Amino acid sequence: MAACGSLGCLRTYDSSKVIRFQSLKYACMKWIFHIFVGAYVGYTLIIDRRYQEKDNVISSIHTKVKGVAQTDERIWDTAEYTMPMQGVDSFFVITNVIMTENQLQRRCPEYPIAKAICSSDKSCEKGSVDHQSNGIQTGRCVNYNATIKTCEVMAWCPVESQKGAPVPAVLKSSEDFTVLIKNNIHFPKFNYTTQNIPLNFNTSCTFNKITSPLCPIFRLGDILQAANENFSEVAVEGGIIGIEINWDCSLDKWFYYCSPKYGFRRLDDKTTSKYPAFNFRFAKYYKLPNGEEQRTLFKVYGIRFDVLVFGTAGKFDIIELVTYIGSMISYFGLAVFVIDLYISCCSCCKSPVKEYHFRKKYETVLNPRQVMYVSYVDEPHVTLITKHLKTSLQHTKGDSVESHPEKFSDAVNCCTNNSDRDPVMEEPEEMYPLQKRRQKASSPDRPAWCCCGKCQLTEKCHEQLCCRRKEGKCITTSPLFERLVLSRDNLKDALLYKEPLLDLNSTNVNDKLRHCAFKQYIHWRFGSFDLEHRTVIPSCCRWKIRDTYPKADGKYTGFKTT
Repeated sequence: MAACGSLGCLRTYDSSKVIRFQSLKYACMKWIFHIFVGAYVGYTLIIDRRYQEKDNVISSIHTKVKGVAQTDERIWDTAEYTMPMQGVDSFFVITNVIMTENQLQRRCPEYPIAKAICSSDKSCEKGSVDHQSNGIQTGRCVNYNATIKTCEVMAWCPVESQKGAPVPAVLKSSEDFTVLIKNNIHFPKFNYTTQNIPLNFNTSCTFNKITSPLCPIFRLGDILQAANENFSEVAVEGGIIGIEINWDCSLDKWFYYCSPKYGFRRLDDKTTSKYPAFNFRFAKYYKLPNGEEQRTLFKVYGIRFDVLVFGTAGKFDIIELVTYIGSMISYFGLAVFVIDLYISCCSCCKSPVKEYHFRKKYETVLNPRQVMYVSYVDEPHVTLITKHLKTSLQHTKGDSVESHPEKFSDAVNCCTNNSDRDPVMEEPEEMYPLQKRRQKASSPDRPAWCCCGKCQLTEKCHEQLCCRRKEGKCITTSPLFERLVLSRDNLKDALLYKEPLLDLNSTNVNDKLRHCAFKQYIHWRFGSFDLEHRTVIPSCCRWKIRDTYPKADGKYTGFKTT
């Protein structure tokens, strides 16, 4: 950004500068990239509704399981095969059971686990308790059956005599049970509430992903089938199944929809879990006529269904739309990066192409206190000097930079300079008497660094510069120098182009013509006014211009280096 005053910056506008390359190949790359980015931006804007403000769902769940099953011994209804919820938003259905009836607190043989098998009373420790046992050992070894002896325990007798789950499952017919899931949701940001029960709800429907995707009544067998599980296998030892309800709502009036989508999957990992089954025990207690307590122990296996609700609602918001479009616009700038990277790194691009691209795209700007630009008539390029001078500027080596010649018709763009200084590096005024300068000009001794024979003697290294690098004619003898730089008519036209009402008969007109001539030379030899304050005009050219348009008092400002 250009430097400006505190108030001046408020009245200015800065814009980026771009360079345009005429190349069909790179233009195609750019448009392909832009089309790809535009398609991605449009897709995400519409499909993901990035123009909407979002809010997360808050929900509550209520379930009802219905069905009746018959086994060899009894009828199982809802009150028996459904248990109180094991967690939030979940329900449990018994599919398999081991019953131990008529248990009383007595002494009886322990179930023959490894630590309970004995051969004599010495193998049993009175008062010993094992986490796998059913009671407390009495210290006696008794017959469990005709072939096995186990330690006697004080427990609920008889102890549970079956460890493995029955196969097939006792309640395998629970596959046909149904569950009604009521889901109420709320989006607080939009104050919007709804539920998954349709207005025209048919109580006889059953969920089907194709024919009845909004029915809230689910058959348990269908749930496991949708989760890619076999109900008969899971029913033996139990498991955990997730019922997912996804609410993806658009609350805009012109495109409203808010309906649940159901999904099903198994939550416990049966392949890696050491204990994939889901089971637990509970008991039902009774009082005998003699007042003694009796119970029936149930070890139940079953399926726990966890209802998982998630989702978002969106509503149009202009701030969200502007923010998204603003962030996506930057993606189009990646086309420039990709093409530049291709030109710089791709092996198929030849070295001259890379160099040309680099010169056109990148401009090296050095510290203005450390650079000087010089031009020699016998060399086609501009030379950049960045070193501190230890010898004459003529003999100092520098780097070649590209010259950008422009049409002479643009020379009228040079402006007048009201300062009494040359448009080169400035220093505090050091005056050179006109007579002394003319004496030097007529001296047969020319400086050692001069190659054209027209330069003046000077002790300052940064003023020791000739128009040529090698011996030859001076550029001031060229007819073009006379027409472009010294022509009074051309210089007057250039001055009047900038200031139409300029008085060309004033006493200081020579100063204006001299400074305009300096600018004409810079434009001619360096191709741009951008280097104006860093260029060094050769001694021969500078004094030729001063001779043509002298100062009234014959005193001129010299140079200084920084």
